[in-house]
Amino acid sequence: MTGTRARLRAAACSDIGLHRATNQDAAFTSSWGAAVADGVGGGPAGDLASATFIHRLAAGRLDGLEPVQLADSVRSANWDLRAHVERDPSLRGMATTFTGIFVARDGGVLLAHTGDSRAYRLRGGQLVQVSRDDSLVQALVDQGLVSIAEAASHPRRNLITASLSGAERDAAAVIAFDAPAGDRWLLCSDGLTDYVPDAEIRALLMNIPDAAAAAEACVALALDAGSRDNVTAVVCDVVDPELRRTRGLAARRAELAPTSFYGAAATRFMEGLESA
Repeated sequence: MTGTRARLRAAACSDIGLHRATNQDAAFTSSWGAAVADGVGGGPAGDLASATFIHRLAAGRLDGLEPVQLADSVRSANWDLRAHVERDPSLRGMATTFTGIFVARDGGVLLAHTGDSRAYRLRGGQLVQVSRDDSLVQALVDQGLVSIAEAASHPRRNLITASLSGAERDAAAVIAFDAPAGDRWLLCSDGLTDYVPDAEIRALLMNIPDAAAAAEACVALALDAGSRDNVTAVVCDVVDPELRRTRGLAARRAELAPTSFYGAAATRFMEGLESA
């Protein structure tokens, strides 16, 4: 696919869940990228952190990127978090995870990731987790101190070792992948993966062809499994970019516009900024 940019057909679904007062997840989708962010629990304004970061990132229309450009865009969006803290010191300590895929200049996609939200790729019937959790439990697994099965129920599995908080040291790992038409990507918060085994997620993604319906089913599956967290799923299908040549100019312009989703509390804050 070198020389022809991939395109995504993506949809997001999110639910506050039954045990949380606010939805601290945020996500956006477009034909050129998609992402999910999960405000870090235990700190202030996790919903604001995730929504602020996603809002800035989506506004950039990051189409056809080199890895260094994506890293710079993540850094710029992270600075928005710092700006909020400088204006309001009570927000100090707010942070968010981030996992996103973006169309690359060479025709593939770029994965950017920090924290324990995840990215999976479904190809040829095989579901593979392509992001690595930045978490204490993952470090224990890497050292051979905890098995993968034990990690799934470890009492400290939600303790993360990296996030975005506006600090200079913050960064996201950026990895390049090829992107043949037919690949399906899932980006999700840990409200899904902490409660639903990968095998069940794979079966769902295999059996529901529509991206929006698949995202909704992922969230419903997590809630049925008793998730005690906010749950967000973004399903992205890589489609043949040549199909765009047969579409009208208005349709091509429309597909470049991001469709954003924010948690309810963060949405009210962003609406306040835009009307000020």
